[in-house]
Amino acid sequence: MNLQHRFAPSLANSLLAAALGLGLAAPAQAQQAAASEPISPIVAAKVANPAMVELGKKLFFEPRLSRSGFISCNSCHNLSMGGSDNLKTSIGHNWQKGPINSPTVLNSSLNLAQFWDGRAKDLKEQAGGPIANPKEMAFTHELTVDVLRSIPAYRAEFKKVFQKEPLNIDQVTTAIAAFEETLVTPNSRFDQWLKGNSKALSKNELAGYKLFKESGCVACHNGPAVGGNSFQKMGVVEPYKDSVGAEGRSAVTGNDADRFNFKVPTLRNVELTYPYFHDGAADTLAQAVDVMGRLQLGRKFSEDENSKIVAFLKTLTGDQPRIGLPILPPSSDETPRPRPFD
Repeated sequence: MNLQHRFAPSLANSLLAAALGLGLAAPAQAQQAAASEPISPIVAAKVANPAMVELGKKLFFEPRLSRSGFISCNSCHNLSMGGSDNLKTSIGHNWQKGPINSPTVLNSSLNLAQFWDGRAKDLKEQAGGPIANPKEMAFTHELTVDVLRSIPAYRAEFKKVFQKEPLNIDQVTTAIAAFEETLVTPNSRFDQWLKGNSKALSKNELAGYKLFKESGCVACHNGPAVGGNSFQKMGVVEPYKDSVGAEGRSAVTGNDADRFNFKVPTLRNVELTYPYFHDGAADTLAQAVDVMGRLQLGRKFSEDENSKIVAFLKTLTGDQPRIGLPILPPSSDETPRPRPFD
């Protein structure tokens, strides 16, 4: 039978939840409970322009945007690996080792700015950076546009999406950003708990969340992304010893006083995005929790406390984007072909 026809909506929801054994609170109670927490649920992405998102997906996986024709956005932000590459620092053109750990692209639309130092104000600005970086994709924006213009299928698709010619780098970065905005991960077990499912978390995980709050972790890791909304110094109580020699100077201010002031990373899907920190120095969540406790909070977590916080952090893994690999259009005979690893 249709419960919505027989009962008021709130009563129908309560009865259905009870029948399924989900332990859900009434909608109003669930919203009130979520509003009182420092972390809020991830909201599923709403696609306003499917054609642009589809074009952006192709460009995200497009290795011809690199000088070697081998590196794509997905190389360092692998959507099969939590939107990162699980390396201390990424490998770029000519096997050059990058200076800093690659942050996840998942939920990056929730960040107040992009890159560890916030030098890109949004995803669109960020998308153009790696293409022209000599240690990453090592191309130029001009050559990128030339390559795409030489491919008939891309010319047609850009014209269809943007309604004007010729295609340009602004359109390229706009499309990539539109795709990346869809890469959110709702419906984690913690989000289910926030929405009223009292059975979504174990006692151990709830104890970890309590420690996470009471210890002060939520001062920086809060909001829907559980981070990404402020800049903080790495090493407040004790100085941080960088393991890869990353300069740590802010590209926003350029001041030595801003060394190791980084955008607080999101903790969403954090169990998938190892190794941790800007230099990838922590291989495990347990190591990361220990370092953060000592350096940021002045607290040494016991082994039991550490394991409880780690258990909580693992509840932040949400539904991963289900992305079908795009079929990239073939090059034409006109396509410029830079020499690999030149």
